[in-house]
Amino acid sequence: MKRIRAITLGCSKNTVDTEHILSQLSGFYEVVPQGDDSTFVDCLLLNTCGFIGDAKQESIDAILEAVEKKKRGEIGRLIVFGCLSQRYSEQMPALIPEVDEWYGARDISAVVKALGVQPAPDRDCVRYMEESLPGSAYLKISEGCDRRCAYCAIPLIRGPHRSVPIDALVKEAEFLASKGIKELILIAQDTTYYGLDLYGHRALAELIRALSKLEKIEWIRIHYSYPADFPEDVLDEMAHNPKVCKYLDIPLQHISDKVLKMMRRNVDGEWTRELITRLRHRVPGVVLRTTLIVGHPGEGEEDFDELVDFVKEERFERLGAFTYSEEEDTYGAVHYQDDVPQSVKADRFDALMSLQKEISLGFNESRVGAVEKVIVDAYSDGILVCRSQYESPDVDGEILVKYDGANPTSLLGTFVEVRIQGADEYDLIAELI
Repeated sequence: MKRIRAITLGCSKNTVDTEHILSQLSGFYEVVPQGDDSTFVDCLLLNTCGFIGDAKQESIDAILEAVEKKKRGEIGRLIVFGCLSQRYSEQMPALIPEVDEWYGARDISAVVKALGVQPAPDRDCVRYMEESLPGSAYLKISEGCDRRCAYCAIPLIRGPHRSVPIDALVKEAEFLASKGIKELILIAQDTTYYGLDLYGHRALAELIRALSKLEKIEWIRIHYSYPADFPEDVLDEMAHNPKVCKYLDIPLQHISDKVLKMMRRNVDGEWTRELITRLRHRVPGVVLRTTLIVGHPGEGEEDFDELVDFVKEERFERLGAFTYSEEEDTYGAVHYQDDVPQSVKADRFDALMSLQKEISLGFNESRVGAVEKVIVDAYSDGILVCRSQYESPDVDGEILVKYDGANPTSLLGTFVEVRIQGADEYDLIAELI
């Protein structure tokens, strides 16, 4: 049997794509783990990211490294697919001719066929889960985006919004549950848009109710929600459905009316503030994660000061930030001048994240003494690495629990109760109950 290895770069949505491809190839190819560089593989699949400058450079570096491996005879065939090759489908083959084949982010079936395998519809709900956490998995509920935010290249890369039917997602969730998955993390370019194309209305709450019927699924977490036209019935699920984590990832990007208008976000500052008030009122105890962009074209000192004041007022439990990166062919690149100096962007980023450290520390310290249900993600050097419903993997902190009992690996992917004993800006220290 021929050997194949896949390397996935970029976001969790790319990881799900790779897992679907490998599930179709499993049985026809021996899948070599991503981290195994010592074993010859007949084919290397490289799933790329093309979202922002740093991610594009990482993908290009990975391709060039793979080309060198191919020259040394460490790999046979080199297939590159994903966002970078989708975005630069005309340029990349000429720039790096050593790559055998290029496919875009929308060419999942084409990649499978190129490897001599006919995609099997009955395996659409199956995933080859090489790198997943023991008890958690991402569930991609839709593809593409109909929004046209000025700074974002996702619609150019991934195309228009396309929802996955509820019954198909339930089948995939059933498969994941059969593999020991207890937490589903719902992802998409915009989860709140889910269902409009299939059902004529926003159906995220209906999907959540359907997934909640699966006995083995205990947590459902929502990522990447768009603030405009937020579906109110989702708040009812978060407030009253015990399986839905009181955690919402909702990228707001800014608060200044001027900047939001230039970003083409379809909301203003007043709407944003009212939405946050409504979220916290309707779902008591909800933890909000947001992302913000500093240095967007047109962002003056007053706009940034308003953003800082907004963060001070709202005190988001989780917050990440990016400096604006001009992406070719986006509305912003065509219509705006990238007029904020890079040094100013960096200073604003540092100021914002310094403020957020204080807020995050305050939130974590408020939890000391509390008893919380956590899922065990990993074990290392006598420490269980855990998360509560208030932490999402990869982007938030962790709860660290000293453990000197027998067979710690038996706890991986399970829920335990802990008492919080200490806190810093990101992580918590706890004891097992």
